[in-house]
Amino acid sequence: MAARPLVQVQKASGKGGVDGSVALPSVFLAPIRPDVVKFVFTSMNKNKRQAYAVNDWAGHQHSAESWGTGRAVARIPRVSGGGNSRSGQGAFGNMCRKGRMFAPTRTWRKWHKKINTNQKRFAVASALAASALPALVMARGHLISNVAEVPLVVDGSVESTQKTKQAVAILSAIGAGADCEKAKNSKNLRTGIGKIRNRRYVARKGPLVVYANDNGITKAFRNIPGVDLVNVEKLNLLKLAPGGHLGRFVVWTKPAFEKLDAVYGAKKGYSLPSNVMTNSDLSRIINSSEVQSKLNPTKTGTPRYRKKKNPLTNFGVRVKLNPYALQMRRVELLKQERAKNISAEGKAARAKVLAAKRKLTKKHAKTQKANYARLVQE
Repeated sequence: MAARPLVQVQKASGKGGVDGSVALPSVFLAPIRPDVVKFVFTSMNKNKRQAYAVNDWAGHQHSAESWGTGRAVARIPRVSGGGNSRSGQGAFGNMCRKGRMFAPTRTWRKWHKKINTNQKRFAVASALAASALPALVMARGHLISNVAEVPLVVDGSVESTQKTKQAVAILSAIGAGADCEKAKNSKNLRTGIGKIRNRRYVARKGPLVVYANDNGITKAFRNIPGVDLVNVEKLNLLKLAPGGHLGRFVVWTKPAFEKLDAVYGAKKGYSLPSNVMTNSDLSRIINSSEVQSKLNPTKTGTPRYRKKKNPLTNFGVRVKLNPYALQMRRVELLKQERAKNISAEGKAARAKVLAAKRKLTKKHAKTQKANYARLVQE
């Protein structure tokens, strides 16, 4: 937002220069809300649409009737007659050849949008505040490098301009000539079907001239490509933010600029929107001594939480819940030890028996060999 107390008034005649200064109206300090501007713009833009609809009889100009049930065909109406390919074909339905469209458009559709007056005023105030920021004006594509100051205010003699030649000279003197030339050179053929709908060409927007009294200014400026004119009492969001984009380059006449406070200042039953935060530097606010002194001290150390353990698998937790579990475990271990000793004695006994069997088997093996040899000799 612009926060300068005074704005210089530029001379419109001759070589230019400064012709005093004027106080900055309070509307230029309004908060800039692109969301509100976009919403109001799209709603306002719908209020100039022309109703359209397809013909009531479109798709129904056939002698067609359904064949009903029992003939193993769909019940869609079918063209009557015979002897040609069209006979018996489906008609009327949106899925049929030469049928009507689905949900035909009607002229009694809701074309216009009601917009809250307070929202419209808020949007215009935001657009005006944005027009005073050079960064936003340049971001929108306007060429203002030769402009002395934004917002640009020229003396009241401009309102008495009668000739377009004089108007072009004035715009060049105040540094707006480059923006007008850009708009003039941008004229091009529109893409798409709009070329045959009485809107064949498109062009970029140039400066917007805001005046208070029409002493010939409208006739002088209206024929310059890209230049729009509007009375300060009839400020229009469609002109201040074309396309819903903030930052239109506005040229003010001094009487119009001085009248802004009366139009958007002390209005009965209305007060200008104000910023919720006077200082948007959040880090500076949070780190200020006033805020930090009221905060809780910094918590040190990492909180440790006890892990939940399953007593069925964790013996220590099971003993805490049931101290007798320790005794049961001891009994079980002793039982296992006894079983181990018994099994060890059994293994030793079995090994002894196996050794005796092996010894006996070896002894019998010798006897068997001897007997076999004797039998062979005999």
